[in-house]
Amino acid sequence: MSSPWRSLLTAALLGAAPAEAQQVRELGVQAIATASDPALVTAGGYVGWRTSRRMRVSAAAGIGVAAGDPAWRGEALLHFLFTSRARRGVGGYAAGGVAVVGGPVDEGYLVLTAGLEARPGSTGGWFLEAGVGGGARVALGFRRRWLGGWGR
Repeated sequence: MSSPWRSLLTAALLGAAPAEAQQVRELGVQAIATASDPALVTAGGYVGWRTSRRMRVSAAAGIGVAAGDPAWRGEALLHFLFTSRARRGVGGYAAGGVAVVGGPVDEGYLVLTAGLEARPGSTGGWFLEAGVGGGARVALGFRRRWLGGWGR
């Protein structure tokens, strides 16, 4: 690479500010119910990172019951946000990923879901999802967002 191009590239990289959306972090609580055999209901925690303005990566884990026995469920999802900057109202998203379940049934599943969340561009709000992944799947909960990174 010639010197002028190297200088231009260096200046561009040093002067580039991180995208606002890359600084969004989320923590939350959620409950998930699946209509499977046996039906499963869990409650637990959620963590998410916005990797770009419209993309979010999330992980969740919860404990609960299936057929009266203790059970757990973990998920890793990739979300596409339709209205990521809305500070008021409701925004939509679609997500897909994987889930693992332990308890009366030990299985792994593909997950596809669509969701609504309150004020996706603000510091927090409720969410509601419907989809499939180990049977028909419904999730609801609350997400707290840090728009400039953790603790800001």
